[in-house]
Amino acid sequence: MKETVITFIVTKSCQLRCKYCYLPGKNNAERMGYGVASQVIDYLVSEKRIPKTMPLVLDFIGGEPLLEIELIERIIRYASNVFTHYSLPWKDNFRVRITTNGLLYNHPNVQRFIKDFSSRLMISISIDGDKQKNDTNRVFSDGQGSYDRLIECIPLWREQFPNEGTKMTISHDDLPYLYQSIVHLISLGICMIDVNPVLEPIWQEGDDKLFEEQLVQVADYIIDNGLCEKINISSFHESIGQNYQSANQIFNPCGSMFISVDSNGLFYTCLRFAAFGLTHYPPQIIGDIEHGINWNRMRPHYLFSRDTITPESCRKCEVADGCKMCPALNYDLSKTQSMYQRNLGICKMHKAKVHAKNYYWNKLYNTIK
Repeated sequence: MKETVITFIVTKSCQLRCKYCYLPGKNNAERMGYGVASQVIDYLVSEKRIPKTMPLVLDFIGGEPLLEIELIERIIRYASNVFTHYSLPWKDNFRVRITTNGLLYNHPNVQRFIKDFSSRLMISISIDGDKQKNDTNRVFSDGQGSYDRLIECIPLWREQFPNEGTKMTISHDDLPYLYQSIVHLISLGICMIDVNPVLEPIWQEGDDKLFEEQLVQVADYIIDNGLCEKINISSFHESIGQNYQSANQIFNPCGSMFISVDSNGLFYTCLRFAAFGLTHYPPQIIGDIEHGINWNRMRPHYLFSRDTITPESCRKCEVADGCKMCPALNYDLSKTQSMYQRNLGICKMHKAKVHAKNYYWNKLYNTIK
């Protein structure tokens, strides 16, 4: 189902200093005020180009969003009151999504918030796997790993949100621990695991082979233990790996069409186009709360598609479907300040994933026939 997603960058502060973080400009100074947030809600209601019939997701991110739990609660209550006052369809079908590092999950204020808004909430906790893998990258400012603190909240999270999954980020340094980490996450009761190699061109010779080997071990574990109906690993989705002509991937799967807003009331199509998500070029601002969205600035994002950014080498690829791309990363790494110049840093890793996915389905077919 299509939905409207509004991302509130409520803070650029975070307790962690994850080594692979795609937001290099995190800081402790920039946090959203209630005045800005309420103006965003007012704008959503008044903007005629934002359809009110589609479900609405109020998405909260940072930095670490739970650092601003009181603000988030005020925004939700205000939104609910406004939607009800204007008898908008959103009053019944808006949802709240929060992606958190989990370190504050057990805090009394957070738990009170969850109790009050449980029917609308989707909360995902980022955990990279077992202690060895997680603590390779997800560290505090003093270099200490976060696993021991994070693991304390997992049982309660699984109890409260049993259908939510986690995003496991993979980099060169922690790649050898992929298999053991997925097995560990399954042992914690996490059934949906989104396996994400970083999109930045950091991969070294042989990483793709190791990635494939690790995923093949995961495939063996899931099939040999009869877990196929229970465990959902993104790398094994049957749809990925078709050739370019057969692929169904028309638009960027990440969602460049979403709207994000920062503490200054500036609008972006994605938080990665904000200044704290870029290292080389200026932010790509599409409007602000005083003047609204400049829809002409949205045109390049409406036109962004697989066909408009794909070089000839990718068009000839036999496993093109599902190969991830990020418009903001394209922009930041390009020589021309253009999101249409596709970054190919993930190419070999994608092909390795497809090889492992084919192994999974071939073994499963031969097991059950």
